[in-house]
Amino acid sequence: MTEHTSNSESRNYEPVTLTGMYKEYFLDYASYVILERAVPDIKDGLKPVQRRILHAMKEMDDGRYHKVANIIGQTMQYHPHGDAAIGDALVNLGQKDLLIDCQGNWGDVRTGDTAAAPRYIEARLTKFALEVLFNPQTTEWQLSYDGRKKEPVTLPVKFPLVLAQGVEGIAVGLSTKILPHNFIELIQASIKILQNKKVILYPDFDTGGMIDVAEYQDGHRGGRVKIRAKIEQVDKSTLNVVELPYGVTTNSLIESILKANDKGQIKIKKVTDNTAKDVEVQLELVAGVSPDVTIDALYAFTDCEVSYSPNACVIVDNKPLFLSVTEILKISTFQTQELLRQELTIKKAELEEKWHHASLEKIFIEHRIYRDIEECESFDEVISVIRLGLDKYVATPSNPLKVGDDRILMMRDITDDDIIKLTEIKIKRISKYNKFKADEYMDQLLADLEQVKYDLEHLTDYTIAYFESLLTKYGKGRERKTLITSFDNIEIKEVVANNAKLYVNRAEGFIGMGMKKDEFVSDCADIADIIAFTKDGKFKVVRIEDKVFIGKDIIHVAVWLKSDDRTTYNMIYLDGKSGRTFAKRFNVTAITRDKEYDLTQGSKGSKVLYFTVNPNGESEIVQVQLTLSSTAKKKQFDFDFEDLSIKGRGSQGNIVTKYPVRKITQVSLGKSSLGAMQIYIDEVSGKLNQDQRGKFLGAFDTGSKIITIYKDGSYELNELDLNKKFDVNNIAEIGQYSDQSVISAVYYDGEKGWTMVKRFKIETSTMDQKFSFISDTNGSKLNLATLRKNPIVKFAYKAGKTKEEKEVDLVEFIDVKGWKAMGNRLVDNKLTDIEIINQDDPTDIQESVESTSNESADREKSNPETATPTELKLPSENRNNPEGYKPGDTIEFDF
Repeated sequence: MTEHTSNSESRNYEPVTLTGMYKEYFLDYASYVILERAVPDIKDGLKPVQRRILHAMKEMDDGRYHKVANIIGQTMQYHPHGDAAIGDALVNLGQKDLLIDCQGNWGDVRTGDTAAAPRYIEARLTKFALEVLFNPQTTEWQLSYDGRKKEPVTLPVKFPLVLAQGVEGIAVGLSTKILPHNFIELIQASIKILQNKKVILYPDFDTGGMIDVAEYQDGHRGGRVKIRAKIEQVDKSTLNVVELPYGVTTNSLIESILKANDKGQIKIKKVTDNTAKDVEVQLELVAGVSPDVTIDALYAFTDCEVSYSPNACVIVDNKPLFLSVTEILKISTFQTQELLRQELTIKKAELEEKWHHASLEKIFIEHRIYRDIEECESFDEVISVIRLGLDKYVATPSNPLKVGDDRILMMRDITDDDIIKLTEIKIKRISKYNKFKADEYMDQLLADLEQVKYDLEHLTDYTIAYFESLLTKYGKGRERKTLITSFDNIEIKEVVANNAKLYVNRAEGFIGMGMKKDEFVSDCADIADIIAFTKDGKFKVVRIEDKVFIGKDIIHVAVWLKSDDRTTYNMIYLDGKSGRTFAKRFNVTAITRDKEYDLTQGSKGSKVLYFTVNPNGESEIVQVQLTLSSTAKKKQFDFDFEDLSIKGRGSQGNIVTKYPVRKITQVSLGKSSLGAMQIYIDEVSGKLNQDQRGKFLGAFDTGSKIITIYKDGSYELNELDLNKKFDVNNIAEIGQYSDQSVISAVYYDGEKGWTMVKRFKIETSTMDQKFSFISDTNGSKLNLATLRKNPIVKFAYKAGKTKEEKEVDLVEFIDVKGWKAMGNRLVDNKLTDIEIINQDDPTDIQESVESTSNESADREKSNPETATPTELKLPSENRNNPEGYKPGDTIEFDF
């Protein structure tokens, strides 16, 4: 015991600080995870576990399927981790349907179903993998973790594999996320790179869907893509999700839909998963719920829309680098070119070696040099005799040709090994030697050698041909599945389902969704902003809660939408200080939530006398009645709000009267003072807009309607609703409706077998209801419908075995008749083709635009407030002039 203590005390220990250990060990661990676990190598696009799986499968390859359990076991010779990690990586590779040919239940990326146990499923390498992944001659090898086996450092992949498959990995201090790209587009892009052309690549997913790549930024860090499911409207109460966003399964999608439904963000009656060969998640809507709004809400609140931020990180020279997709493709493309150069160089050397040995064999046999060795007594003598015999007929770099020399020039010197191979030729082969076949074989070798040399000299063309051959052999069925498009921004507050109710207690000044005993205002969302005005001329915008105090005597409360520049408030108020009555028109487009704003001049005793809300900036005429005790000559007069400009909420307004007002009542509602809205329809999304996207429909004012003609031979009238989405795939014509609109239609009558022409005006007035204007018999079909005034059409049909083509002016062909009339017969056959051939003529749309422009100009000229910003010149008429101002007098305002 004593001795042990003495020995311990005599030892010298170097102190090791925790800080140093942590720094050293942590960096080692981080480097290991980055290089050996999570991030793919740029050379083959594979993580180590994937590379070892593919190498093990190549070692086992005999053309037949192997049990996955067996593949996992073989891979464990190279991969120092458990079978579960290898099995998961193998299933992940197999589900990408590129490198591994799977047999059995390998799970389903669409539904999230897992694969069967490894003992029940089988796999082998695909022909594509065998062609592009392996070549022992160009592979760099290293010892496995236990030193028993050799494994590749990287596989000699001649294809941008990392971009085709995509990859995701989380390491220590960094992560990588490369989205998959289309097989065909990658090959075509590689060819363009070799041709020094610009390339653009966008992701593509096996699950289909739609993608917005506006912010993709070539896969750089900081970029983003939005991916949406494809949703089809079956009818007014049913939607089908038929394609999924990348990374979303039917199970996770349904879970997100049910979660949004429970929160009241969408209204779904029933969700059914009918997925089999194709994806189909059927959504049954609650009665009265708009399918268009529900689709937008699904994108806003569920996994029907997801976003990904790419982060392309790969290992380059044992270091992680962040690159763009194009940079990765360029590196891969030129690496493929280099590997092909190496293969050609190896093939050239092999062909030269074969020609060398074939030439020596030919000389050895044809010149019977083998007879010269019969008298030799030692093997060394045999070698010498054969070399002397060959020197008579061949020239080498060390024994070159001379003038007049007819020897065969060899590509290299003759070695003892070459001669030894000649001695190993059997007598049977010498006796059956065929000079013609030998010459033919050598000619073929020389031809192949010349081709290889040509390919090396034209390496770029050879590489392009290689990529083209891949495209020809393996490109079928790998077309793009994800539609590239642009997504409209969805305003959440516009699509969220009304899952709450707004109540108000006007006298006490409270609003909220928990005040069920008070006055009901409207349905709303539980995230809505509410605007409320009070009698004292103040307003406030608040986020809805169970109960919120606004101020006593609430005169108006509603849901408020940010940046709404159409809703206009017409107000007349009394200024408490001067006693004058002012009128103003204003919008509320931007506010600070919970802040109180004063619409009057802030004087004590100010109050609102008249207040209306106009969704489209409508003007109005009101009747103002003064008190009987006032000294005004006229105690009753009309005031037209159209004479006022729409200004900011802080403007004081224009004077209506300086006398006390007893009562104000509305006489009539006018047109919109904002002018007509220029409405377009996006021919991709089917949504109406004012951003000049798509087809111009017309200038829409208050009361304007849209007419839609469908391909099934029906029409429908709709009020203007910017939130409505039209099914553009089923629309034959859409435009602005007027009482003078005439529909010209060409259709086939299935009962009579005739092609008919009819022209008619709309005689129905019911909104949002379809009316069929062609025969409802089987086989009836609408060929063409237009709202043009003077359509001239060119049509074709078969008359017997000949094809006839004619032109007809529809206006001259038939007069305008009732919408139920059959029309006039055009031909006795079905049409094979029809088109409008005359250029755009003066249409209702154009006249509408001109009319609207003229009206706006007239309105500006007649508006007395446009004189100057700070003065009002009254018209000569005295209907708004109880104070007796004379024409031309100026009223000064303190703005």
